[in-house]
Amino acid sequence: MKRFCLALCLILLCACLPAAAEEMPKIPKFREVSVHDPSIIKAQDGYYYIYGSHMAAARSLDLISWEQISRDAHGGCTLFANVQEQLKEALSYARTNTFWAPDVQQLADGRYYYYYCTCEGSSPLSTLGVAVSDSPEGPYEDLGIFLKSGMPGYNASVYPNVVDPHTFFDKEGKLWMVYGSYSGGIYILEMDPATGFPLEGQNYGKKLLGMNHSRIEGPYILYSPDTDYYYLFLSFGGLNAADGYNIRVCRSKNPDGPYEDALGQNMIRCGGRPGTFFNDADYVGYGVKLMGGYKFAAAATDKNKITMAYRSPGHNSAIYDAQTGRYFIVFHTRFANSGEAHSIRVHQMYMNEEGWPVVSPLRYVGEPDGPVAEENRAGLYKVLLHQRDINGVEHVSKEATLLPDGTVTGDHTGTWVCNDGRNITITLDGLTYRGVMHTACDLSQSAWSTCFTALDQTGAALWGIRVAVQP
Repeated sequence: MKRFCLALCLILLCACLPAAAEEMPKIPKFREVSVHDPSIIKAQDGYYYIYGSHMAAARSLDLISWEQISRDAHGGCTLFANVQEQLKEALSYARTNTFWAPDVQQLADGRYYYYYCTCEGSSPLSTLGVAVSDSPEGPYEDLGIFLKSGMPGYNASVYPNVVDPHTFFDKEGKLWMVYGSYSGGIYILEMDPATGFPLEGQNYGKKLLGMNHSRIEGPYILYSPDTDYYYLFLSFGGLNAADGYNIRVCRSKNPDGPYEDALGQNMIRCGGRPGTFFNDADYVGYGVKLMGGYKFAAAATDKNKITMAYRSPGHNSAIYDAQTGRYFIVFHTRFANSGEAHSIRVHQMYMNEEGWPVVSPLRYVGEPDGPVAEENRAGLYKVLLHQRDINGVEHVSKEATLLPDGTVTGDHTGTWVCNDGRNITITLDGLTYRGVMHTACDLSQSAWSTCFTALDQTGAALWGIRVAVQP
């Protein structure tokens, strides 16, 4: 009886104690790969696959540790048995020996359809075709070319360069392909889900935006069941490290548009004026800018004060995980003082209260997805304004303190509120941003940290990382 009473007392005592803080997962080790223009799918074998230019490809089970499975169209290509021979018609027409950004989609027959494209480079002399395999890793067999550009009589200021495809299913089960780069703009075609080819009678399809050689490319469309919007991601600027590649987004209730940005501008008007060539000023004011080149400067209390500047992040894909309700954005990025070397990055993405995607400032490491505890919200933050420019040089963070009383002081001043540990409204220097507060891993400090990501009413991104060791 005494033992029973003692056990009962221990149970009651434990019930009265506060719950232990959630144990954070161990910071994982990354395995890096180089895949330019990554397009992502999740296959039936449980792997995430990314496919990129020059026949590069990689796979991962967790979006953290990647394995390179194909490297280059000139040697080390495992996706085709003999890619130079099998796709020689496409290579010959485009006067090239390599491939640009592809896309892979699994259709109803269970097979994987690889949409490849070739381009001469200094002109829109291009092809777009499709190959098929029973496995996401190939080997793929060519089914043929279905679009060409750059032929005699082709007007490059009006018609698209037939590269950078992305195929996707809409919420009704229809198959579409969005594509295009520079030249006459971004177009969309309805596809036949039984064959993987475009439905007949569409020519180049329907124009969504762009004209007169605008530096806009890499279209990718993701549907969100949470907001019932289709999001069209784009890369503005040039892809080289100093050329200002940046990721933008617009949205529509229909897969084939019209698409609008945060200012309510119809994206069909986004493009260069007649007679212009790469005149960024004509279209820089369109689209919601999610990220461009950036650098988080070291804080005085940082253990590691060596910082890395990201340049020209772009040509992204995105994926929604229906099981977890999480969104991810996948892109390649270059780095300051590293030439044109590039690497893959995956960041978690959220939907803010106004139905726009916002991107975590830190790469994905398997972080928890719950609300931020109240004691972890206020503090000193590294704050980065992405602005809406096409920035060849990275924007650098400043410092601001989010005080418990709801005010902001430091290099930026204003107010903030985050009552639920998730949705944050922050006003800095007179501009109001709405976004999400979340937990992520600051790898530069090997520490878990509170972050926020938000957008203002014009469509400019704001990022914040809480300093790991508060002064």
